[in-house]
Amino acid sequence: MQSKLSLAALILLFITVAHYTRVVPSSMSWSQKTFSLQSRSRGCYLVTDEVVQSLPEIKDFKIGLLNLFIQHTSAALTLNENWDSDVRLDMTDALDKIAPENWNYRHDAEGSDDMPAHIRSSLIGASVSIPIKDGRLATGTWQGIWLCEFRRYRHSRHIVATIQGEKFK
Repeated sequence: MQSKLSLAALILLFITVAHYTRVVPSSMSWSQKTFSLQSRSRGCYLVTDEVVQSLPEIKDFKIGLLNLFIQHTSAALTLNENWDSDVRLDMTDALDKIAPENWNYRHDAEGSDDMPAHIRSSLIGASVSIPIKDGRLATGTWQGIWLCEFRRYRHSRHIVATIQGEKFK
């Protein structure tokens, strides 16, 4: 009885695997590249256009997901307001209050803005994921990609962009 059950289970497994290997589109693809954002000093900046210009391959994807990862511990990426620049100024002010520079931090290897930058970076995060639909980022009407730079002086920031999805045929 056990051998019949095992044979039946193997047949069912074979049929299932055969079915799903035909369903997966052959146009699934991955793309990855690293690019740098323009150097900026402390503040929150709308960088959607800069990101899209650095990633023309987005236009090749019918459906997919873009992941942006910043390779730094004193800056961050987030999605937020893309219209009113006062939101970026208010965010900068709020983060300055949450992690003030004039506190008694132990870690100050690169200056008094060093540790507050690490705290703010951890609060905001190192990556964002954005859906791709019909060759464009599928952000909401008022959403844009922000670079939050937490160091006083200008820094060049490197982003690893990974796209996974189905390309146009």
